[in-house]
Amino acid sequence: MLSEQAQKFLKSAEGKKIVFTNGCFDILHPGHVGYLAAARELGDFLVIGLNSDNSVKKLKGPDRPINNEKNRKFMLEGLKAVDFVEIFDESTPLELIEALSPDILVKGGDWEIKDIVGAEFVQAAGGEVYSLAFKDGHSTTNLIKKLQGKS
Repeated sequence: MLSEQAQKFLKSAEGKKIVFTNGCFDILHPGHVGYLAAARELGDFLVIGLNSDNSVKKLKGPDRPINNEKNRKFMLEGLKAVDFVEIFDESTPLELIEALSPDILVKGGDWEIKDIVGAEFVQAAGGEVYSLAFKDGHSTTNLIKKLQGKS
């Protein structure tokens, strides 16, 4: 189910090309910013599905997220490339993708298109799916290891 804010955003974006991506975005770094800027260039609006704190814990372990969902959402919304952020609690963004029905679905280059959650749905609806170039040297996990003196 989409939030009331997401429903209003979609209504205002009717007729425009919506690009969707998702992730934890726990510690925002240059790799994220470059990736999101490239994603935004593919359409008129960029919508991010942001993993909730509970979802991040399930995916990344009990010590994550470092930043809570409210702060991660605030940071993403402050980026020029980002038009809307919707938090989801499920382990994958499939329900959110189906509710939004974006024109374009993107993930980072560490994802093969066949493995991107929602790819089949978006393609079946006539949309496009891309795996964008991955920027080496930028990783939240590696940043955390470095801060802990483990790298």
